[in-house]
Amino acid sequence: MKIGRNDPCWCKSGLKYKKCHELFDEKLLEYRNKGFLVPDHSLIKTKEQIEGIRKSGEVNKAVLDYVAAHICPGMTTEEIDQMVYKKTTELGGIPAPLNFEGYPKSVCTSINEQVCHGIPSSDIVLKDGDIINVDCSTILNGYFSDSSRMFCIGNVNEEKKKLVEVAKESIRIGLNEVKPWKCLGDMGAAIHEFVKSHGYSVVREIGGHGIGLEFHEDPFVSYVSRRGEEMLMVPGLVFTIEPMINMGSEEIYIDESDGWGVYTEDGQPSAQWEVTVHVTDDGYEILAD
Repeated sequence: MKIGRNDPCWCKSGLKYKKCHELFDEKLLEYRNKGFLVPDHSLIKTKEQIEGIRKSGEVNKAVLDYVAAHICPGMTTEEIDQMVYKKTTELGGIPAPLNFEGYPKSVCTSINEQVCHGIPSSDIVLKDGDIINVDCSTILNGYFSDSSRMFCIGNVNEEKKKLVEVAKESIRIGLNEVKPWKCLGDMGAAIHEFVKSHGYSVVREIGGHGIGLEFHEDPFVSYVSRRGEEMLMVPGLVFTIEPMINMGSEEIYIDESDGWGVYTEDGQPSAQWEVTVHVTDDGYEILAD
């Protein structure tokens, strides 16, 4: 439905359309007519929604800070799950992974060659030399946030340390490309080029995603994309940056015994960091890290 210039803006700001998103929509149409993939209004978050996601992200960050302060050799991944559930609910949130599409736990804990979606268990004990990704996601007042961190357990060898550091640096490389009216492919290509320069590979089948009003929204965010392609990044778009970096081959497989755990095909370690990002008028804001 076409909005009149003097009608209330679709973003519910209370302003007239002509003083709010009229020029924005004209610019979107211009890019669409040039062949770019542009987000529809349902993916553009309002100021109120951004604030809700921001507060959810504050809880998510506090939970990961709590894990960082307590994680250690000899701890089981089930204990990490219990910490995440306890801290999230204490802060008024709900762990987003719990019962999501049948997932049985509050957090994902992926160790060494496990790429992602590792299910916590009392049988899995952190050992000296392990690297682990703790992927935490929070619902607060109906708003979703998502971020993950790598942790080095005890004395980790230099090869694994470098992998973890390159994975973390790849996030910064990607963030440098997050600018309004550029393409997601610019960010993905920058990450891929950086990771390849260190002799590592990037998982293709699993990527980032839109987030905020639901756990997983459009767009799918690839890190093996090409510049000038994928969805246009525009102010109000919120998505995750979470490249999965493998020491060896990019090939992966899913554990058939639980239907969740993803592993490297060659048994080499994998590392991943994740942030939730909001595209602003002049750059980006990290909402969860």
